[in-house]
Amino acid sequence: MRNVFLSADSTCDISGELLERCKAELMPLHIILEEKSYEDGVNIRPDDIYAHFAKTGKLPKTAAVNTQEYIDRFRPLVEDGYDIIHINLGAAISSSYQNCVTAAKQLDGHVYPINSCNLSSGSGHLVIEAARRIAKGMLASEIAEEIKALVPKCHSSFIIDKLDYLRAGGRCSTLAMLGANLLKLKPCIEVNNADGSMTVGKKYRGKLETVLVQYVHEQLERYERIRNDKIFITHAGIGDQYVEIVKNELDKLHYFTEIFIERAGCTISSHCGPGCIGVLFLTK
Repeated sequence: MRNVFLSADSTCDISGELLERCKAELMPLHIILEEKSYEDGVNIRPDDIYAHFAKTGKLPKTAAVNTQEYIDRFRPLVEDGYDIIHINLGAAISSSYQNCVTAAKQLDGHVYPINSCNLSSGSGHLVIEAARRIAKGMLASEIAEEIKALVPKCHSSFIIDKLDYLRAGGRCSTLAMLGANLLKLKPCIEVNNADGSMTVGKKYRGKLETVLVQYVHEQLERYERIRNDKIFITHAGIGDQYVEIVKNELDKLHYFTEIFIERAGCTISSHCGPGCIGVLFLTK
């Protein structure tokens, strides 16, 4: 029986003690800034991107982990007797998953790529779930099947305070940005867990602190049988007071056993900017 190694794209946005608990390794996506390539979370941080954007008005480009990078990392593990579970950023928004599938074909079936159909800590939920199964001694093939079954049960959404980064990235027009900012509109960006694509849901209006209270309760009321073992609050560098507003609303429910607070990495942050925060959870 082969040991199981857990790996994930850096876009799963789990870090620190939680990452250590999962005993997972992250594969960094690439951030291309001023024609120089950096590794997400290794030699560039979101605040570096924000500082560059404030100075130049330009955003970096992002690039997937390529096939050879997956092969170079996984081959020594396979030769050491490991099977590998790898959680990928959703295939609808990145070629990382397909690149990982191509790499797996060259490694004799010992790598199990999983299309999270999600991003940020939505994928992070799957990392935690895989880690729990590895700890139970399950086979990699069994873990992969169970994690794939959880993909459509993972729900991710975010509130965006300002649309400046979406405009700079070509995801909305200058006119739409100015109109939204003038009317104090805060769009809810929702992840389609069937393919990982993103859509605009409800457009909230008003002060962010008021919007966040409404957003949290409406998201949780949308779904039946929400799992109570954990929920993520993930943000892209928003002020602590807004994180506390979301956490306080969740605390009042006395429902979730663990509330994880994570900051999004460079890949996610470069698309939404610092004024972004969301709740991410699983249903049964």
